[in-house]
Amino acid sequence: MVESTKHDTGAEPVIRVRQLEKNYRMGAETIHALNGVDCEIGENEYVAVMGPSGSGKSTLMNIIGCLDRPSDGEYWLSGENVSEFGDRALARVRNRRIGFVFQTFNLLTRANALQNVEVPLMYGGVGRRERRARAREALSRVGLGDRMKHKPNELSGGQRQRVAVARALVNEPDILLADEPTGNLDSRTGQEIMNLFGTLHQAGQTIILVTHEPHIAARARRHVHLRDGLVTEDYLTEGT
Repeated sequence: MVESTKHDTGAEPVIRVRQLEKNYRMGAETIHALNGVDCEIGENEYVAVMGPSGSGKSTLMNIIGCLDRPSDGEYWLSGENVSEFGDRALARVRNRRIGFVFQTFNLLTRANALQNVEVPLMYGGVGRRERRARAREALSRVGLGDRMKHKPNELSGGQRQRVAVARALVNEPDILLADEPTGNLDSRTGQEIMNLFGTLHQAGQTIILVTHEPHIAARARRHVHLRDGLVTEDYLTEGT
């Protein structure tokens, strides 16, 4: 097992997982997706999580994103042991503290960019006027101030992913969790999205990026490699 990189900032880590395990039953067989993962991630870190298929990285990200619970071990998010939370409490944490960016954008096709970005605020019970103002601000932040009324089919792939990033940021989450965010984009557009992530990181955003592409991971400042449900490498990089 590899010791996780620890940053002596004097502040509580945003994420702390301790001896995290996740087991699944498949018929008579038990699949050990995570086998005792230890890791800490501090505020404003930019981390790439990498590993082959079946390494456990998707399972780890589902737990960090509060989409799933561990079978054993602890997950602390901003000082709260969310591994003990029930479904409703996890849903609240997920909506308020974690912003998701997916490979497939996951936008509402009949809604325009502004309405798509408002969705997390609607689930959070934010009033219409504030909702609209915050969604406008988030879209402007990702360079789409002039595309707010456009629907997804009127936007390029890169613009759709920027809408998805704006939606992820609108609740000012502790963590921006990006799962293969350039997977459906051409190389030039993918680089534009990664440039945007770099700008967000410089502005103070904590980013966790799941990718299998080395040139995408090279943008991050820290790499965490998983294999067979364990952290095998955890090191700082220079980033690009």
